[in-house]
Amino acid sequence: MSYRYGEYRDGPDPLAPPYDVRSALDQMGDDILSGSNPGHALRDLLKRGLPGAQDRRGLDELLREVRRRRRELRERGRLDGTLERARALLDKAIGQERAELFPDPSDDARLRESELDALPEDTASAIRELNDYQWRSAAARQTFEELRDLLRREVLDSQFRGMREALANPDPAAMERVQQMMSELNDMLERDARGEHTQEDFDEFMSKYGDMFPESPRNLEELVDTLARRAAATQRLLASLTPSQREELSELINQTLEQAGLAEQMRRLGESLYARRPDLAWNTPERLTGEEPMAMGDAVTALDELADLTQLEAALRQDYPGARMDDIDEAAIRRALGRSAVDDLEALKRIERELEQQGYLRRQRGKLELTPKAVRRLGETALRRVFASLDAGRRGDHDQVDAGAAGELTGSSRPWRFGDEQPIDVVRTVINGVRRGGSTGTVTLSVDDFEVAETERRTAAAVCLLVDLSYSMALRGTWAAAKQTAMALQALVSSKFPQDSVQIIGFSNYARVLQPDELAGLEWDMVQGTNLHHALLIAGRHLDRHPDFEPVVLVVTDGEPTAHLRRNGSAAFEWPPTHETLELTLAEVDKMTRRKATLNVFMLAEDERLREFVNEVARRNGGRVFSSSADRLGEYVVSDFLRTRRTR
Repeated sequence: MSYRYGEYRDGPDPLAPPYDVRSALDQMGDDILSGSNPGHALRDLLKRGLPGAQDRRGLDELLREVRRRRRELRERGRLDGTLERARALLDKAIGQERAELFPDPSDDARLRESELDALPEDTASAIRELNDYQWRSAAARQTFEELRDLLRREVLDSQFRGMREALANPDPAAMERVQQMMSELNDMLERDARGEHTQEDFDEFMSKYGDMFPESPRNLEELVDTLARRAAATQRLLASLTPSQREELSELINQTLEQAGLAEQMRRLGESLYARRPDLAWNTPERLTGEEPMAMGDAVTALDELADLTQLEAALRQDYPGARMDDIDEAAIRRALGRSAVDDLEALKRIERELEQQGYLRRQRGKLELTPKAVRRLGETALRRVFASLDAGRRGDHDQVDAGAAGELTGSSRPWRFGDEQPIDVVRTVINGVRRGGSTGTVTLSVDDFEVAETERRTAAAVCLLVDLSYSMALRGTWAAAKQTAMALQALVSSKFPQDSVQIIGFSNYARVLQPDELAGLEWDMVQGTNLHHALLIAGRHLDRHPDFEPVVLVVTDGEPTAHLRRNGSAAFEWPPTHETLELTLAEVDKMTRRKATLNVFMLAEDERLREFVNEVARRNGGRVFSSSADRLGEYVVSDFLRTRRTR
């Protein structure tokens, strides 16, 4: 027994590792942390593709392939090739007949010549006149029969792809078989319209006439789709010609079908196909720029492919409301770009499905949102970025090795109780198991054996991060950095300082509390107003709910306060800021001071009025002022928070 080995070609590599959706989420996270929303981030990921072991192409590359293919089809040739060929054969037959008549001095020869002289100018009418003409020249008769065979093959091939080869040798039996196929096809479509069609009927039909359908449809629906697209392409061919060419070719088609005894059957088929697929572009003209004349069947095939590519291009752009990957027709991708493109498309669709099925994405009222699980991962990513930018030798090591410890170890231990987060004292736990089990040689542990290492009590903090959401943040390009900083701080507190209580407050014309799972999809507000007064009011209520916690207040803004909250709850905006706005805002700063909350401000703009305001805040409160660039904002905020926590 011998074996032969070669490259696997039937689809994607079955031994390739599955694509890691967490990696896809991380790639989306790059855009989200830069200020994009989840829907746009997913769309951009699918457009770029999936780099990695399988290196799948994205929608943008598939779109480029589709456009390249369209250019090639448009430059393939001219649509009037059948008319040109028919005119050439007709002129040849007439010339051969004239050559035969010229030596003959009889009146019959002159009468025939005058009959040839009186032929209409257009090809279709001339052919109709010559259908009953008695040719004197055998060569002319043969050329005219060649012309009629050409028209019959081209007309039928324009409707049934591959019919041209089936009718290459003129045979009355072949035409009779075509007539039978057309009759049975129409009968099958009518039975289907009445609800009487079965798959067995279709299988029997294909067993008799399957060689006439090279597409090998599996059921009637696929057959109808193929025939309808080809019939629509024929109509587009006619619509793409000049009016005179259109009239001439239409007449040739009608003549050919009448002579073949197929006119009525083709009319029935056309009506059925249009009724089933009215959505196709039946009369939309196309423009081909090539120089070589194309046969009618080839022109229809090119127009059919162009229609496919036009629809495919629109689906691949994904730029319409409610666009989904499932809108992209896999069969159209296969016809246009081949099997490898289908595999690339399926990989992209799988990523979209997996992100939802594995709990990273969800759709709420048609809008794509990140789940808390995804937000946690992106927060960790933001935190890693911040830590990566810190100088470890100068700032200190921020990796927490003793996860779960609530403070410094005291050296003593106590029995474990449900809910304890202190580290397990492994030595004492095993000793308890040995003592209880005796000298049997095997140590088994029970719940009562476990002890935890006692630690010093760590002071909890009530953390308030106030983030400016006003329109100016987007204009200055600082909004993405503020968003990433908020996510990083949320992740830091929840993972490293779980005993702390963190509240993130966004403020523009009004202020509001931002939930952790809201941060990733958060966008700036397209409104005017920097209502720091309202934000400090909300932060103060958070601190008051945790009177035993150490207060930490951080403010990220790019402008001085320009709005405040009135007594009736409405917001008052004025620029330059009024005395009342500044007075109310500084009154809340004074309240923070009385709460013993240090208020540190991170400025994202070099504005003289802003600098005067924050300096006044620092004078009243004793906090610090940081003038940070957007790319180092996260480093400044996280570093300051860690310094504050270490000091506390």
